[in-house]
Amino acid sequence: MIRTLPGRSGRLVERNLLVYRRGWLIIFSGFFEPLFYLLGIGFGLGGLVGPVSTDQGLTVSYAIFVAPALMATAAMNGAIYDSTFNLFFKLRYARTYDAVLATPVGVGDVALGEVTWSLMRGSLYSTGFIVVMAALGLVVSPWSLLAAPAALLIGFTFAGVGAAVTTFLRKWQDFDLVQIVLLPIFLFSATFFPLSVYPPALQAVVQLTPLFHGVHLIRGLTTGGVDWTLLLDVAYLGALGLAGLALTTQRLRHQLLK
Repeated sequence: MIRTLPGRSGRLVERNLLVYRRGWLIIFSGFFEPLFYLLGIGFGLGGLVGPVSTDQGLTVSYAIFVAPALMATAAMNGAIYDSTFNLFFKLRYARTYDAVLATPVGVGDVALGEVTWSLMRGSLYSTGFIVVMAALGLVVSPWSLLAAPAALLIGFTFAGVGAAVTTFLRKWQDFDLVQIVLLPIFLFSATFFPLSVYPPALQAVVQLTPLFHGVHLIRGLTTGGVDWTLLLDVAYLGALGLAGLALTTQRLRHQLLK
């Protein structure tokens, strides 16, 4: 078994960069959906909603409340797209890794390289999003400087989980199940409403979702609601991302080396 090295996994990242060198507009396409939500709901609907209380006890405008949640969503979208659709195509149809494994690159390198590329795409979306937030006056705390690294962690989590889930998919129709899961996660992870408005039983379910922890983390940083609970978010997201990466490596080893 070939040992996993960052340089070897970096070859997968380099390959993806070369593939997209003439299609960079495709990479940026996922940035616009959360941006449109911000402009349409954060400012449009926000004019009717009025101030909102965050889970950290701060009162902010609705646009300031929604913006960090959509930044976390941007990180999720970028990471999920590459770690599911693109990975599935390369694994099941293009048979990309059959050729890759004929080189010194190992299965662990493949898993790490694809997860790294996915989180890079998610980070690209979220970094652009926080620039827009700053331009619109939606950044009100110096802790916002840590929002970009926090988005990197969110991207890692969803890249790891997305890649692991993809190894279980057998046909394109299975992605309908992925969308069925992602849609409620997007809508009910305290994205548009504070956690306190949900019934207690639903609150417990919401707090199990990775996007909720991503939203809670970035919202705390961008609004100044920094407390010890943000460390729990970091630990949860990091542990889930590592578990996803480990499972991806195990599943790919079973599928590619059988």
